[in-house]
Amino acid sequence: MICGFTTAVYYMEDVKPQLLKVTIDGIEVEVEPGTTILQAARKIGPAVAPPAMCYYQPLKGSGGKCRACLVRVAAGSAKDPRPMPKLVASCLTAVQDGMIVENETSPQVIDARNGIVEFLLINHPLDCPVCDQAGECDLQNFAFDHGKATTRYEEDRRTFEKRDIGPYIQLHMTRCILCYRCVYTADQITNKRVHGVMNRGDASEISTYIEKAVDNDFSGNVIDVCPVGALTDKTYRFKNRVWFTKPVDAHRDCPTCSGKVTLWYRGEDVIRVTARKNEWNEVTEFICNTCRFETKKTSDWTIEGPTKVSRSSVISANKYRADAIKPSFGERLAAADYKPIHDERDTSQLTIQQLPAERFAKVLPSALEPES
Repeated sequence: MICGFTTAVYYMEDVKPQLLKVTIDGIEVEVEPGTTILQAARKIGPAVAPPAMCYYQPLKGSGGKCRACLVRVAAGSAKDPRPMPKLVASCLTAVQDGMIVENETSPQVIDARNGIVEFLLINHPLDCPVCDQAGECDLQNFAFDHGKATTRYEEDRRTFEKRDIGPYIQLHMTRCILCYRCVYTADQITNKRVHGVMNRGDASEISTYIEKAVDNDFSGNVIDVCPVGALTDKTYRFKNRVWFTKPVDAHRDCPTCSGKVTLWYRGEDVIRVTARKNEWNEVTEFICNTCRFETKKTSDWTIEGPTKVSRSSVISANKYRADAIKPSFGERLAAADYKPIHDERDTSQLTIQQLPAERFAKVLPSALEPES
């Protein structure tokens, strides 16, 4: 008793949220409540992760615009196993315990994605041979997996004049698919956004407010988040193709940003500087314009080593001196579940029954010959 009052101390134990089990393309994964289907699929790996053109994990509020990540929910949850009546956007749909999701294994999903690609390419120009984004374009990869060689669209495509929206950025609105990524980036990492989506319907376009230019310390990041070639780097425009360059991770002491970047070399010259991206082609840390546009000497950077590049990317054609081959779904799934086996047994002491078939012929060539 202290001053007539009883004091008591209560200790609150940390209660961890119960994990939810969700099955995607036959693979079960446990995630925390509030996780979306797309995030759960990415936790499994690229083999089952749906494509995404507008969703960008570092940007709050992104997603739900392109419909590229549609999936089929075959069972809503363990308590209510009924399937959802329509395909859902995986970037916005939260998982439930016992949910069963079909992505690559559903013909309905594949057919829907084929239609989404056709829809995105209605107004998008087929200028990949001259576009700076070629070789690292999300729409190009999406069309490679689900696109068609012909189009049914007969009307005139909408076209816009190229515009400079700042000292470093050129806007080619004809290529834009209105994913809103650049708008969210300017909203969340700059002090004041001066560009956005103007008008409505088929007249919608990315534009700046009257007589305004995108000019701030982090304006160059809208180039990195653009999934197509609508926003391009004026200092790099038409200088090279991405598969002729070699990416290298580097960093410097920068008072404005983290200073962690990717340097793109052609020979011994740094021709471009970009922010680092993860396996989902998303920027992990945004960088300032000083690092991006004004620091292009090797002596200004501390080189960490070659950037890790996917073997199926066209960038690897120059890095690994091999043809870039897009793996099939089965190959990607096998790679995700691959476990190395270390077999150091002495095969000289094994019997014929224990030897692998392909090594039969080396030990006893006559053993595999058919009987006469």
